[in-house]
Amino acid sequence: MGAITARIQLPDFILADWYKDALVILNDVQPSNKIVEPLAEPLQIKPEKIFLGDNKKGVVIVVKETEAVYLNDESLQFLSNILGACKLNLGDVAIVNHHSQTLQYSILKELLQPNYLLLFDVDAKDINLPFTLPNYQLFPYDKCNFLTVPSLQKMLGNTQEAKLEKSKLWLSLKKMFNI
Repeated sequence: MGAITARIQLPDFILADWYKDALVILNDVQPSNKIVEPLAEPLQIKPEKIFLGDNKKGVVIVVKETEAVYLNDESLQFLSNILGACKLNLGDVAIVNHHSQTLQYSILKELLQPNYLLLFDVDAKDINLPFTLPNYQLFPYDKCNFLTVPSLQKMLGNTQEAKLEKSKLWLSLKKMFNI
């Protein structure tokens, strides 16, 4: 025997009550008589879509890359080398591109539960933290250790400036991870 399906159209006031914090009213949209099929499963934010890595050790790295989903190849290689020196790998971290995923600290905390948060070219205020930090200064807050540094792009190459930035980063990471 086949399944019986019914199409139920709920009154507007019920939908408005159920979704009072999520609905957007658009005055210039014309009503439609189309019946909308319900979703097979509820919509959720899926953490695996917002970051690169497995986040096994709660090390969240927030970058600002305009030309890549997460990181360009050269930056990813450099970051992998730095992580290796810290006895970490991509499986231990979560890399979030703030340019493509503008997330506040409260969301990062809820989804990724960071023990360490490294901000590359991202100011603490950009993720809605109540403080600012000078680059390369470790700061414990909310059971998490924070470190802000300039962009990865400034550390690429073999110029004197890049070498200086790399050495500052390395000194800070040694303190952060007790190396």
